[in-house]
Amino acid sequence: MTDLKSSSTTSSTDEADRALKSKHRAMWASGDYPALAHDLIWSLGPRLVEAVDIRPGERVLDIAAGTGNAAIPAALRGASVVATDLTPELFDAGRRHAREAGAELEWREADAEALPFSDGEFDVAISSIGIMFAPHHERSSAELLRVTRSGGRIGLLSWTPSGLVGQMFAAMKPFNAPPPPGAQPAPLWGDEQHVRGLLGDAVTDVHAVRDTVRVDRFASGVEFRQHFASHYGPVIAVYNRNADDPEKLAALDAALDAVGDAVLEDDGGMRWEYLLLTATVR
Repeated sequence: MTDLKSSSTTSSTDEADRALKSKHRAMWASGDYPALAHDLIWSLGPRLVEAVDIRPGERVLDIAAGTGNAAIPAALRGASVVATDLTPELFDAGRRHAREAGAELEWREADAEALPFSDGEFDVAISSIGIMFAPHHERSSAELLRVTRSGGRIGLLSWTPSGLVGQMFAAMKPFNAPPPPGAQPAPLWGDEQHVRGLLGDAVTDVHAVRDTVRVDRFASGVEFRQHFASHYGPVIAVYNRNADDPEKLAALDAALDAVGDAVLEDDGGMRWEYLLLTATVR
């Protein structure tokens, strides 16, 4: 006998998950993330590719690849690369960057929590500040492990909770909607113990290091906030949510200005902290 209550609950959960993913896709398609990624953090992709030691002929999956800051340098090493993302609107910029670099790779729309690939299909799976934004960490980490062959390698580069981007998300939390049930904060992927817990006994040879990327674009917290409010989907979404409340908008401005000012160094630069973790799948 079919359990009608269970079936109804599952259907409702699936519908809510589809709505959440649709919202995420629209959020990342808003603003101009391709420009922000290229101008500020493009160097993180080659850093990840070097750390995971991608080699010619390897089959590589880049999860939540965005515009390809890791996928493109992986392809330039001679790997066969599939770049995936929930937001295919980002692929136009990625394809342009690939052409300019002389790289050939495949671009494919895919959800990090339900990857359309076979078990063990890839020699290497990577993600540069991408998989961290999938809302259900257990699902996306399970998929990351599932599609990587035994003896294959994974490489993850994620913003830390204590770094600038983690602080920015913490500052926006009072102005944001409550997270859906089961969703976890993205910067937790920058917490080594959290990631080790997600990967568990499925990996060995885990190596994790905290490092920073230097950003010289902003002379003040105000400039930092203005740029993110016009380019970065998660920040744009928070401003849209509070658009009808001038007092909240002013408080949000002040909170983000303070985050930027707090990491501004004497010479005018900023250092944004990230966690780089590599491991071998058992």
